[in-house]
Amino acid sequence: MDKPTHHDVNLILKLYELRREPRLRKARGWLAGYKASNAAEHQAACPPGSEEEISYRMVTSYWDMASSFVTSGALNQELFLQSAGEVLFVWEKTKGTIADTRKAIGVPTYLSNLETVAQALIDKMNSANPKAYEIFSARVKGMGA
Repeated sequence: MDKPTHHDVNLILKLYELRREPRLRKARGWLAGYKASNAAEHQAACPPGSEEEISYRMVTSYWDMASSFVTSGALNQELFLQSAGEVLFVWEKTKGTIADTRKAIGVPTYLSNLETVAQALIDKMNSANPKAYEIFSARVKGMGA
């Protein structure tokens, strides 16, 4: 495993700075109440052109972009996973609709960087405690209820 560099640290700090942008912060807050487990529920929660759809796309594209830095090797995965727990939160909130969305838009790799990094975080959590992900997932599912 490669040791993180100052470049990795600076990139993570930049990603954190971007997360503080007011519109993205608002979108991230909105996602906490998002509850859709299939395409129809997603469509109802995020009609095309709505503020909700904009928030959804903003948050998911941000975390897919950040995750792409890891999957491409531009950013040290271990360092990223230590500070990017929100990536797993976003995956938990959205994973139920991703397969349908991939089919609907004809892009089988839609949010695949987010999925890959979320799985790496799940594996890391479960290596420390085999029930960690299950507990985390149940907690996220209880949000916005």
